[in-house]
Amino acid sequence: MDRKIKVLIAKPGLDGHDRGAKVVAMALRDAGMEVIYTGLRQSPEDIARAALQEDVDVVGLSILSGAHMKLCPKVLKLMKEYGINDKPVFVGGIIPEDDALELKKTGIFEVFGPGTPLEKIIKSIENAVKK
Repeated sequence: MDRKIKVLIAKPGLDGHDRGAKVVAMALRDAGMEVIYTGLRQSPEDIARAALQEDVDVVGLSILSGAHMKLCPKVLKLMKEYGINDKPVFVGGIIPEDDALELKKTGIFEVFGPGTPLEKIIKSIENAVKK
């Protein structure tokens, strides 16, 4: 890829904790990616629309509220409606292993829990964009 990988980092739902999202956003930026951070309390519609408008390569969702099983499929559904369901979507947060497996079945390419090395997140995104 000749241009920078463009990543949208979003905080869907009512969760007000964004330290992890900001840490990941800074790590991706430091790795040479272009990062757009939507801020707190975004609706799935806001996120899908931003992904479309910004023409991103990857979407990252940070969810600590426990609403990941509702929010992730909704974002994926809206991205499909907008014709951008070819964009990989990853999720970070407190997500039980069983839920992580289910999310992957719905189309999430990776689920990162607390303490995931930033280098692993960076490499996963680079590999997902290459596909």
